[in-house]
Amino acid sequence: MAKTVGVLAVQGAFIEHRRRLEQLGITAVELRNGEDARRDLDGLVLPGGESTVQSKLLRELDMFDPLMQKLADGLPVFGTCAGLILLAQQVANGPVAGAEHAAPTSSHVAVAGFSTMPVTVVRNAYGRQLGSFHIADGQFFEGEPSVAGEDPAQIPMTFIRAPHIAELGDGVDVLAALPDGAPVAVTYRNQIGATFHPELDDDMSIYNTFARML
Repeated sequence: MAKTVGVLAVQGAFIEHRRRLEQLGITAVELRNGEDARRDLDGLVLPGGESTVQSKLLRELDMFDPLMQKLADGLPVFGTCAGLILLAQQVANGPVAGAEHAAPTSSHVAVAGFSTMPVTVVRNAYGRQLGSFHIADGQFFEGEPSVAGEDPAQIPMTFIRAPHIAELGDGVDVLAALPDGAPVAVTYRNQIGATFHPELDDDMSIYNTFARML
């Protein structure tokens, strides 16, 4: 029987995520209100967009509490860009002028998200000039994430006003990185968070990893 994954459909490239899931034979349903959020699901996708707007809409549409309960019960989740910010336990503002990768510039900021992944994420980390960019040689660690000595696969990555993963907590593994080693996707238990937008490229590596969690 096909797995059913809910795709948060209040903002962002949710249609593209749905299409990628359907390529794998997964039934993808769009979640737009509280009734949708309460249906039986095998997984959840949190797309990009603007994290504070998404947080507000989740509450206004009566979606936050039922989805939070599903995550607390162990529902697999995949968050991209703003979706990662909603999963992160700590969020800070960026960027740092002159820094290749941003670090927190002030005390942690309040994003009323799910806070289920022990990472620190810096919002808008690359600044306006490098706010959107594409690379063809991103590193993806197949199988066990970031195994020492593993030769990573190269995959395309599209970044749009991307956040930066500044700190990893206990139990967090790197799933994908920039060529210089900076992490851009991580796993924690049955959660995946990515700073880039895999739904905008043809490579299915990270979706295959998510599908194995379902």
